[in-house]
Amino acid sequence: MKKVIVFGGSGFLGSYVADELTRKNYDVTIADINKSDYIQNNQKFESINILDIESIIELIKDADVVYNFVAIANLDAAIHDPINTISINVIGNLNILEACRRNGNIKRFIYASSAYALSNEGSFYGISKQSSEKLTEEYYKRYGLKYTVIRYGSLYGERASHNNYIYNLLYDAIHSGELLYKGDGEDLREYIHAADAAKLSVDILEDDQYENEHIILTGMEKLKRIELLTMINEIMQNKLSIKQISDDNMGHYRITPYTFHPTTAKKLVANPYIDLGQGLLECIQEIHKESK
Repeated sequence: MKKVIVFGGSGFLGSYVADELTRKNYDVTIADINKSDYIQNNQKFESINILDIESIIELIKDADVVYNFVAIANLDAAIHDPINTISINVIGNLNILEACRRNGNIKRFIYASSAYALSNEGSFYGISKQSSEKLTEEYYKRYGLKYTVIRYGSLYGERASHNNYIYNLLYDAIHSGELLYKGDGEDLREYIHAADAAKLSVDILEDDQYENEHIILTGMEKLKRIELLTMINEIMQNKLSIKQISDDNMGHYRITPYTFHPTTAKKLVANPYIDLGQGLLECIQEIHKESK
């Protein structure tokens, strides 16, 4: 049984991946600041600060595989707090890479990146993801640390929090009766449920073709933002008001996050996958339950 350390395994996507690893009989240790309610009895938990490299070295000394999901993930928060964003997203990841190098026996390091890593949009968040990708690649070139970089698209799911765009939409809709948006609503996204992304994030361990590769995980269908809002409104029996609050959507891309760079990535999609309408309904039900 391979031992896997999931940094950020208490978080939104990390918790789904930890559960998928457990389902596939990996020995899972979740490393995070706080312990979440999603941690299973057969999963270990270690409270850790990824800025403390000595603690990381000690934690992963017997590990075979390491995932890193720890990040300042909210784009707006990253724009307004660049120092913390770079500290957590870049220096934190560098500490984990260095600990893996010193271990010498890590079979694969998996870095949770973003579509913004190859974009001129995304501000400090995009910069931090691109920087950490480059560091991950360099650790393979210099030290032979095998890796997979996964660039996640627009995620949603029942375990999301205020760091997640769709969660905030649904939360505000339930509590204020309004769906607010910036820009003209014509920007496109390919939403993927975190459970689908988690399955694919574990599948890559069992296939050598994904070693030292960059993988893109997005949904199957393109959806305009205004169409997403309309779908949510219909699910809520058209009782919501949809309002534009600004013409500007600073830092966010319109149709594609990608800006030309000389590197490429393979795209991996879930099949079968969770229907967006069904997934949104489950998210709404979960937020209702939390509110009560």
